[in-house]
Amino acid sequence: MSNRHILQPEDPSALRDQIADIFNPSSSGRFAASGRNNTTEHSHDDTHDGAPDDRTRLLEGYDRRESACGQPECSHGTFSPRPEHQQEPGSQGANYFWGFRAPRFVNSGIQTPITDGTSVTHRLGAEIGAKRRRKLYLYYYIPFFNWIGQYRWDFFRGDLVAALTIASFYIPMALSLSSNLAHAPPINGLYSFVINPFFYAILGSSSQLIVGPEAAGSLLVGTVVKATVESGNSSEMDDAAHAQVVGIVTGLAGAFIFIAGLTRLGFLDNVLSRPFLRGFITAIGVVIFVDQLIPEMGLYDRAEAVNHASTVEKFVFILENGEYAHKLTTAVAFSSFAIIMAFRTLKKTLEPRFPSVVYFPDRLLIVILSAVLTWYFGWDKQGLEILGEIKPGAGSDNGLFQFRWPFSPGQMPHIRSSLSTSFIIALLGFFESSVAAKGLGDGATDGIKGAPVSANREMIALGVANIAGGCFTALPAFGGYGRSKANASTGGRTQMSSIFLSIITLIVVIFFLKYLYYLPKAVLCAMISVVAYSLVEECPHDLRFFIRVRGWSELLLMILIFLSTIFYSLTLGMALGCGLSLLRVIRHATKPRIQILGKLPGTPNQFENAELYPEKIEFVEGCLIVKIPEPLTFANTGDLKNRLRRLELYGTSRAHPALPRVRPVDNDKNIIFDVHGVTSIDASGTQVLLEIVESYVNRRVRVFFCRLPSLDGPVFEIFGRSGIIEKCGGTRHFVSSVDEALRLTEIEDIEDEYRES
Repeated sequence: MSNRHILQPEDPSALRDQIADIFNPSSSGRFAASGRNNTTEHSHDDTHDGAPDDRTRLLEGYDRRESACGQPECSHGTFSPRPEHQQEPGSQGANYFWGFRAPRFVNSGIQTPITDGTSVTHRLGAEIGAKRRRKLYLYYYIPFFNWIGQYRWDFFRGDLVAALTIASFYIPMALSLSSNLAHAPPINGLYSFVINPFFYAILGSSSQLIVGPEAAGSLLVGTVVKATVESGNSSEMDDAAHAQVVGIVTGLAGAFIFIAGLTRLGFLDNVLSRPFLRGFITAIGVVIFVDQLIPEMGLYDRAEAVNHASTVEKFVFILENGEYAHKLTTAVAFSSFAIIMAFRTLKKTLEPRFPSVVYFPDRLLIVILSAVLTWYFGWDKQGLEILGEIKPGAGSDNGLFQFRWPFSPGQMPHIRSSLSTSFIIALLGFFESSVAAKGLGDGATDGIKGAPVSANREMIALGVANIAGGCFTALPAFGGYGRSKANASTGGRTQMSSIFLSIITLIVVIFFLKYLYYLPKAVLCAMISVVAYSLVEECPHDLRFFIRVRGWSELLLMILIFLSTIFYSLTLGMALGCGLSLLRVIRHATKPRIQILGKLPGTPNQFENAELYPEKIEFVEGCLIVKIPEPLTFANTGDLKNRLRRLELYGTSRAHPALPRVRPVDNDKNIIFDVHGVTSIDASGTQVLLEIVESYVNRRVRVFFCRLPSLDGPVFEIFGRSGIIEKCGGTRHFVSSVDEALRLTEIEDIEDEYRES
């Protein structure tokens, strides 16, 4: 009787077990023990007559047990060693790569599974014995109750000095932003420093952030005001209507950001790309600078034809009509601009040696000095335009802080025309506030404790502040980094500095507005021009950086947005920038990041991306190893089939599909999916993956899954419900490492050969 008949197993499972014992290195000791006395007899019989094939040579290295990182079960990247043996929790006899210290179990969170529907937060609070959890939630969501309980008198002086410093700088700036950019009564800018900082101090999580009107937001408000004038809904001199539009835009911006905070969309500041922001902000700086040249040169009366033209057309108008400029107005404006810029440069030069020089109130002194000189020399009678009388609630009959609900049904025409601009104001404002809050961190080290900055809470605080400001026709107000940094450096420790700023501005509104009667408008224009310069001066740095790193797509996007804004309009620049940024985000999110893996020669079980290291890796014959390093959703599975097809045909996803097949068909007998990165999968992704598995099975291609995050997790459960496990051949096709999957392909190859024979 032949040996083949003797060795024939009784059933296929017995054959599989014997084959597995042959390929399993842990069985080597058993075979050595059983055949120790017959080593000489069978030494020649145990050798292979034929030379090993390429795959056998590759598999020889898989018998080593050391992992790349030293852990028994490595799961880092594409390293997939097989564990030596399972250790019981708390066992002391384990021998680890880094020494002989056994791991200790420490309390690092939930120790038992949650099966009763209780929230993780509730369970953790119960385990640590937290008391008064409602009070903790109240302190977290309304930070006022947290910091007011910790407030100390030694904070008082620093907060008050910081508020006085900020007021001296930014109260004149608020007048300029409102009158020159937003085309609204000057007092609306002051309202932004009365209402918004107060509400932010109650709800804001950043202890040193100061909110107030910004140049970009004010300019965008001005575009809406101009649009209402063009549409005939208001006249050029109707301050009450302009103030009402300002309140609507501010309220809408606050509503947008408030709803985003409630729905936990704090990540939205990442949607706007850096090239879009830099190109758009630079364009805003150029637009503001050119716009201010017209009143600075006293050409406002001659510029009626270009008031609503593009920036380029306005610049051409200035060049053509420069000879008609009002000399006194031009002299006051340009000299004020030069003095402010000189002080600005001097402060930067002296700050390293004399840090306190930055607190010198140069702009406040220029405002006071220009008003005094105008009164003394009678410049207003010589054609110099002055601010004039500033009445609380100018253009209305209800006096100071007139309340107007911005979302009343009668305002629907204005609301519809303001929606898109308000949304952009909310995005830009939150982005700037987020940058400022991140730059400030969690506040002073000796300040308020337990006050982490949260993006979602910041959205809610900014939203409530702007909705409240919109009710009193204030300009949109968000956090500014320069303003907040000045607050921190002058002693501001807590949100009390914002409350002090509100009180100081309120005092100015009630008692000191009459002293600004002789303030020249040209000085306010000069201050705005300095702000415009500051918006533009960071652009060369970004240009040099993008050129140095060859970021041509980012550079093109930035230039495109800049040109469309100054040659056409802010609206086109906003729409183009947001649209292109969203398209880039969608393109990035929907692009599958699957990789074809190959083995690094000379390593026991290390696999790398074949497209990154084509000259360093070797492919396993008859196997296609594909790594899916990300969760699968409807967004990134739409093109998954095409990407897999390119990997099958060409060994790379970058090849053009018009090329003929490069990889042999025999190399795709087995496909191994490394799904360690698939931590979640939705129904659409599951459906696409099932179709992929079915297509492989119909082509008699074996499908294996390895390194699934957990065989008890939701991903494996979805695989079972959808039928993927059954289509693959059962749970035996779900293994813990790539090399185990390769061994299983060897076993099934031998089984198939045996059945055919």
